[in-house]
Amino acid sequence: MACANERDEKKEFYRLVFILVLPLTLQNLINVGITSADIIMLGKVSEISLSAASLAGQVQFIMTLVFFGLTSGAAVLTAQYWGKKEIRTIEKILGISMRVALVVAVLFTLAVLLFPEPIMKLFTSEEAVVKEGIQYLKIVGISYIFVSVTMIYLNIMRSVERVVISTVVYLVSLIINVILALIFIFGLFGLKPMGIRGAALATLIARMVEFIIVFFYANKINKGVKFHFKNLFIRDKLLMKDFLTYVIPVMLNELIWGVGTSTNAAIIGHLGSPVVAANSVTQVTRQLAMVVAFGLANATAIIIGKAIGEHREEMAKIYAKRFIRLTLVLGVIGAGVILGVSGIAQSQLTLSREAKTYLKIMMFIMSYFVIGQAYNTTMVVGIFRAGGDTSFGLILDVSALWGCSILFGALAAFVWKLSVPFVYMIIMSDEIIKIPLTTLRYKSYKWVRNVTR
Repeated sequence: MACANERDEKKEFYRLVFILVLPLTLQNLINVGITSADIIMLGKVSEISLSAASLAGQVQFIMTLVFFGLTSGAAVLTAQYWGKKEIRTIEKILGISMRVALVVAVLFTLAVLLFPEPIMKLFTSEEAVVKEGIQYLKIVGISYIFVSVTMIYLNIMRSVERVVISTVVYLVSLIINVILALIFIFGLFGLKPMGIRGAALATLIARMVEFIIVFFYANKINKGVKFHFKNLFIRDKLLMKDFLTYVIPVMLNELIWGVGTSTNAAIIGHLGSPVVAANSVTQVTRQLAMVVAFGLANATAIIIGKAIGEHREEMAKIYAKRFIRLTLVLGVIGAGVILGVSGIAQSQLTLSREAKTYLKIMMFIMSYFVIGQAYNTTMVVGIFRAGGDTSFGLILDVSALWGCSILFGALAAFVWKLSVPFVYMIIMSDEIIKIPLTTLRYKSYKWVRNVTR
């Protein structure tokens, strides 16, 4: 009888994982598809346009990481309160999160509209790339407000197991973005070719459509966790204290990681446009290889957080062990995807011979990098944060990312003048360094905490 119950429990666990991971993976795949479409199309225009869009995109990358940190920290609370079925508390957390996100989005929008040239020069010294990047930022910057509302709402919905709406929103966005980008970039149907400005305009319109769908869903369809405008101004001292306790470390963690990743992009940006172009393709391929692993990490946070909220701490530990096994399998599959895509990318994109040489080497380095990233993401974003252990990831990135890979990557590039492959290998070493550290933290079980009141 015990064996039968255990089999039923495992069956139910993997069923729930599949139900959550499938739409989350589709969302990640769609988001990668949007980025990939721009990369492929601009890669057909010129290496300069490809590099400019990639570097200008680092601004939104940092901003969305702040939003991801905000909602990941909030999800520590929402997933556990979801286990307790305290809907009103979740609605308050949604309102607080949205308020913070709107302030951040306005600041980023003003920055790219008022200071596009200094921002681009942080990432590259090539005037042609800076000029193209300015054109991109002046258009796409307007979309940041729409992104803030959409991303916060959909990410909070994920933590309460409402994941299908995100898939619908981002699928519609992908279709609109790709169609409009084709028309605007290459000047179809008699329009004048717009190049990089066309890519930015297509992205802006797609983000506006996302916002409209989310607004309609929140007001007309979703009858569970509702968004109330008054919650933007909610005052709940106890809840705000909990919110800040768990959100700030995660936001700082994501911001430090995001700025670190952008610093790596800036180091690469100063090594020349062939290196930037090769890295742009490599990073999109990495995102493609990681779509399922990222979906699994988000599902991990939801399932373990809910279990802890239901006071099933021992079950949460069992779930964590299963998720670790799954993520290692997905990491190896991701490595295979990168090695498989490498040859196709080299033959299909309009890149210089130098860029193609760099691309081959970068793809190989990325193939083992994704195994470490899959493992660490499930640990930090999934397991640790689900149990309220939000500070460890911050310490991890300060030490491994900034104290090792960025520091020695910058020295290798600008002081020691090492070759591009060696510089890239050092820059992409942080996820490998993190593996023993996250493993030790996991085995301590310090991450198992119920944070609800």
